[in-house]
Amino acid sequence: MKPMRQIDAMLPLAEVRDLADEVRLLFDDLDRARPLDRRLLPGVFSPALDARETADAVEIVVDVPGIALDDIRILIKGSVVIIAGGKMPPNPCERAEASFHLVERDFGRFARAVRLTGAFQAASATATVTGGELRIRIPKIEERRGVGFMVPIKRPVAG
Repeated sequence: MKPMRQIDAMLPLAEVRDLADEVRLLFDDLDRARPLDRRLLPGVFSPALDARETADAVEIVVDVPGIALDDIRILIKGSVVIIAGGKMPPNPCERAEASFHLVERDFGRFARAVRLTGAFQAASATATVTGGELRIRIPKIEERRGVGFMVPIKRPVAG
């Protein structure tokens, strides 16, 4: 199994720009789906993420409690999986009527990216949300490099 690595500042600048453009398009798509007064806040947070590889797939698990399914987008482009979305704060009326003693929950937009190494069937990927966990499963394509294949020789048809 080849290791996966999270996207970081070590990427070439052109690839970072391409990913930033993709994330912007995902955020634009999320905003189009909402009324103007319910657009996502510009603040950014980073939900916890695990990525693991099994013999037949890669599974990415992201903590998304309190995030509506309609507020999550997943894009697989090339060897990168981008998970973008947003979490709305509580109703502003409720916040105005209360004095907070402790504020720890994050709200706003998020984007996480995971680079995959190897061959995957992106078109067969699945995503489910259960118990506040987004679970993305991307099946692997069986590695064929280095495997020998016998090529049959066809005999000409006698005529």
